[in-house]
Amino acid sequence: MLAENIQTWAEQEQHKGREEGLQEGERLGLEKTARNLISLNALTDEQIAQATGLSVEDIAKLRDEEQGDH
Repeated sequence: MLAENIQTWAEQEQHKGREEGLQEGERLGLEKTARNLISLNALTDEQIAQATGLSVEDIAKLRDEEQGDH
């Protein structure tokens, strides 16, 4: 019984870790898309936020980071 509980817990934790990894990967992909859109300099922060689902504040931070790189 204890071994089954440990097995179940381990499987749940593994699933949780995969979900967190997928969410982080998705966020990184959205940030990369936002950075690409920022580099085009054709859209406002609001438009980029709408296109990516990131917040306007996140876009502004990414824009600041991009401008700091140059």
